[in-house]
Amino acid sequence: MSGSTKDVIGLGDAMVSFSPPGLLRLEQAGQLEVWPTGAEANAAVALARLGKRVGWISKLPDHTLSRLIVGAVSRHGVDTSRVVWTPEGRVGTLFYERGVPPRPPRVWYDRKDSAFTTLTASELDWTYLTGTTVVLMAGTAPALSPMLRETTRHIAERVRAAGRLFALDVNYRAKLWSPKEATDYLVTLLPLVSILFSGVRDAARLFGLSGEPEDVGRALQERFRIPTVVLTLGSKGAVAVSDRATGSGRGPRGCRGRVRRGISLRLSGGRRATRAGDWRRGGSASLYHRGRLRLCDAGRGGRVPCLGRRRDPTVTEGETPCSMSIWVQQVFRCRGSAWA
Repeated sequence: MSGSTKDVIGLGDAMVSFSPPGLLRLEQAGQLEVWPTGAEANAAVALARLGKRVGWISKLPDHTLSRLIVGAVSRHGVDTSRVVWTPEGRVGTLFYERGVPPRPPRVWYDRKDSAFTTLTASELDWTYLTGTTVVLMAGTAPALSPMLRETTRHIAERVRAAGRLFALDVNYRAKLWSPKEATDYLVTLLPLVSILFSGVRDAARLFGLSGEPEDVGRALQERFRIPTVVLTLGSKGAVAVSDRATGSGRGPRGCRGRVRRGISLRLSGGRRATRAGDWRRGGSASLYHRGRLRLCDAGRGGRVPCLGRRRDPTVTEGETPCSMSIWVQQVFRCRGSAWA
């Protein structure tokens, strides 16, 4: 699959997660479970398992932990041939404790100065990247370093100039940058976005938008001229708003002027999505099919494949975007028979 044109390319950081078995705390653990984790990587895996041609790009140091990550992604059919390898640098890590009510889960990140934070535009294969239909990233990428802010903007500009779609999840993380820093950067990036994912809390915190979800989605569309906005609502699902009010003509064909609510998704591990996390916030699926919006479960029996195994924090209460991949997949169906 490395030589074929891709439907979707995810580009972002990846880490290795260490967790005590079961519901133990770190200070009680005599051993740790080791799992790869990463929002864009998990979205890529989910889309590949749903039948799409998918690639994933990151920058990783050439050592064992990096090969653990790449092996976990590629075994699901995701093309990792354009990962940028470097002889120096580090892989970000996190330590995760699962929670059980009333005790919440806890997570500690150690990702500062990872190899990915040094990724430059000149290191990317632009023929590969601009040959796909959709490039998707998370807002955590530009939050990690000034270099990544420049690289992310360059990617968005080049992808849109090539007539492709650039998808972004806001995914604000207070530990990475302040609301002002995030807002100042994102207001310059969002006009380049084709498909935007945002939680209702992020929309309020960063852009001062609150009210009915449909109104918030429309406000984001109008302010930044974004063809498609997906607003995630936690355990209540999500709302998709397609292009009408902007008049930009950039929305998916036959899907303009639509507002639809989605239903919550079950994950492949059988656990309910009760916490917000990257693109998965309360996940829902609204299928754009043959130019029309309709509601539907995703996958077989409403289950969505994800990177890792049942106890992987990326599958339970961690960072990954299983339902986001469903939204992206179905948004594509509005673009013509190639997505049928």
